[in-house]
Amino acid sequence: MSLHYKNLDQTKAGKKVLKAVKSAKLRQLLTAERVRNYQVQGAAGWQFYYGARAVDDKILELLQNLSDEQQLVRKYRELVNGEVMNTGENRLVLHHLTRGVVDKPVRWSGKDLGAFYNDQWQKIKDFSDKVHKGEIKSSKGKKFTTVVQIGIGGSDLGPRAMFLALENWVKKEKGSLLMDARFVSNVDPDDASAVLSAVPLETTLFILVSKSGTTQETLANENFVRETLAKVGLEPNAHMVTVTSETSPLAKSPRYLASFFIDDFIGGRYSSTSAVGTAILALALGKDVVEGFLKGAHAADLSALEPQITQNPALLDALIGVWERNGLGYPTTAVLPYSQALSRFPAHLQQLDMESNGKRVNRFGESLNYSTGPIVFGEPGTNGQHSFYQLLHQGTDPVPLQFIGFHDSQRGDDVVSEGSTSQAKLNANLAAQIVAFAKGQKHEDSNKSFPGNRPSSLLVNKRLTPEALGALLAHFENKVMFQGFVWNINSFDQEGVQLGKILTKTVLAKGEMDPALQAYAEILGV
Repeated sequence: MSLHYKNLDQTKAGKKVLKAVKSAKLRQLLTAERVRNYQVQGAAGWQFYYGARAVDDKILELLQNLSDEQQLVRKYRELVNGEVMNTGENRLVLHHLTRGVVDKPVRWSGKDLGAFYNDQWQKIKDFSDKVHKGEIKSSKGKKFTTVVQIGIGGSDLGPRAMFLALENWVKKEKGSLLMDARFVSNVDPDDASAVLSAVPLETTLFILVSKSGTTQETLANENFVRETLAKVGLEPNAHMVTVTSETSPLAKSPRYLASFFIDDFIGGRYSSTSAVGTAILALALGKDVVEGFLKGAHAADLSALEPQITQNPALLDALIGVWERNGLGYPTTAVLPYSQALSRFPAHLQQLDMESNGKRVNRFGESLNYSTGPIVFGEPGTNGQHSFYQLLHQGTDPVPLQFIGFHDSQRGDDVVSEGSTSQAKLNANLAAQIVAFAKGQKHEDSNKSFPGNRPSSLLVNKRLTPEALGALLAHFENKVMFQGFVWNINSFDQEGVQLGKILTKTVLAKGEMDPALQAYAEILGV
């Protein structure tokens, strides 16, 4: 049977989802037996517990039927094998290939793309080795000690989140980072100024990341850096490398020490395992750490080929999310990692999910009659408990929650206070929140009454290692992809980002513009 692309409301299972009774009964459903039974083993030591999600065996059967009817795993296999899945831009979608061949080698215009990505990774490893050995030096002949990435969106959020996630692991396991790492993203000059004032410019290497080579904010920050370096007597060209496409204006320019390439088949928000992420991670953390990160992501990609949803954590997570969005009508979801190392992971997932599935037309440009991607937000526990959990517990709108937890901390440093360690307190809070959200509390004082029936899932691992992080990243990337297939949308373009860019250029060029736009520009002194 050939592949087909249908809207959710054109499928038998999808119609049942959309007509579902908008209620959840977690208070009655959540038992110890259910917690133990509703789980699935993931890659790199991950365990996915979904007993506190608002599903039962009947709904799971419905979701399996939906997966089969929408050919989700078959579409995934076609994607990794080089089918054009970004239909809006007529592009392949190959971020999976940056960490290994999932099914078959992919060729395009006679080029082995897997070999191309491997070649770029090898060049990054060779370059980072020379930097670490002091064979490549600064313009003052000094060994580089710091690396700063200049990029925005997917060129910043993912790599920054991955670096922060592994920084303490490397310090514990290796004693120190190979290089300190910083990031400049916002075109607000205070961002670049603050970073540049805090790093040793004579020994700092900068990575300029722009696939097109024309990203306005990134090029403005590059000029800011170049002027700052020149003012203190440094040669900017000897302090900069670039990650870009082979056809961009930046490619192979003498203004950069080296160029590492990506292509149009790697979307920004999916680029953490490409040169966009691996260059700074290899320089700061080490190539062996990056190898483990890529290994974990590849293992999760392979596990996503399983057609049985209760044996495929990313697929199951995606389908339950569709049930919560379209069956129960929940417009929002929260990602809540109980790990300070994952402090910027929710921000990365916010872009990954909302830029991918924030669409109101299908892959053919036709309007949809149902909801698609949810609003995504998050903050690490237990900080979030003292911030927005009040609304999550007692607000008028239930918000599905995705908890992430670990048995052990990364550094292993801890203290016993009031009879328990800090890690025990962290995980006790996590366990308590899951049950509190699901079961709530009845109380004669309505201010102390909790409705419960707030669904949540738990991804848990022993410790946040490079391999575990790679698998966690791939889990969410594949979840978003599967949901896009269910909704029959193109998860790999982002036309909604472009209009603001066009109007910005009009304002800066002092061109003819909408009177309201001109009024706001005048108010802001542009």
